[in-house]
Amino acid sequence: MALPVVYSLLECADYNRTVAPYLSQLAALPDMLFSSATNFTVLTQLYLDTNPLITAIAFGFALAPIFLLISEVNKNYSQVDRVWSILPTVYNLHYTVFAHLAGVHTARLDVLCVIISIWSARLTYNYYRKGGYSIGSEDYRWATVKDYAGPALMFLFNVLFISLAQSLLLVCITTPAYVLLLTERLATYDGPIRSWNMVDAVAAAAMMTFIAISYVADQQQWNYHAAKAEYHKTAKVPPGWERADLDRGFLTTGLFAYSRHPNFAAEQGVWVTLYLWSCLATGTLYNWSGIGAAAYLLLFQSSTWLTELLSSGKYPEYKVYREQVGKFLPIPGYGPPSFHEQEKAQANDGGLKERAR
Repeated sequence: MALPVVYSLLECADYNRTVAPYLSQLAALPDMLFSSATNFTVLTQLYLDTNPLITAIAFGFALAPIFLLISEVNKNYSQVDRVWSILPTVYNLHYTVFAHLAGVHTARLDVLCVIISIWSARLTYNYYRKGGYSIGSEDYRWATVKDYAGPALMFLFNVLFISLAQSLLLVCITTPAYVLLLTERLATYDGPIRSWNMVDAVAAAAMMTFIAISYVADQQQWNYHAAKAEYHKTAKVPPGWERADLDRGFLTTGLFAYSRHPNFAAEQGVWVTLYLWSCLATGTLYNWSGIGAAAYLLLFQSSTWLTELLSSGKYPEYKVYREQVGKFLPIPGYGPPSFHEQEKAQANDGGLKERAR
């Protein structure tokens, strides 16, 4: 049977009951898939007979060599980045479709699918807007790692982390949807276990709030860099901006006055909330699906460290900014950052140069 038999909400979050018994399907799935590749009816039945979590994991593994091959051929290691905003939606849609075909309640999964589609649209739009899909474009992080690691270590890093680990990470952050799918098997419209309740509404609202925050932060950053580009081109300060802010080189106003990376913080909040949703739905303090959220947080810690290392080397005042503004969450007792001493020195220097003319 594709789905485990569960009799309580606690059992829906039990790894030994809902995951471990189905891991053997992972090894058998490739041969079964190839033997029925030309028969749509058999493929459909294979899909229904395979545990949906195993299907998602198998798909993540299958994508890894594709990412590796493409990245090594064109020496562009941003292949996973190109589909980062798409694959989580694919996995959530997969769980939703499976639930519909299996004939269980789908209220939670339907709403989740809509929410993640909105998340995906926002992220994809922002990626396109930054030119992420332009030919030859590559995330500066991988370019920096490549410069330090050298060809051999970069290839190993590509195999184990960029292509494989990141592909599986995108599977893992969506595994709470599998837990929610199992809870739907116990749900009724008028019984003690319902397919939708106040907890679900709060979790969905929280995810939408984080998506909105990330949109606002991305837009503020986009507006800043557009103004900075215009300033450098015309030597005139665009309306609504201060010369000192543009000369500084990085955004310190709006949401960025309270968090150095509010968009990153909100992005993590989306997937942590999904995990917490699975905990609340099953009445557990924690469950195995939290490994995806934990790995996501670790990824952002390392990625942000590298981002800030480069920013500190590029912008002299970034050290002051780091001291006054929290990385993700606001520092209690601190308001917007102050650069008075630096700005005063710059103003005096500018005045001396003007008088010298």
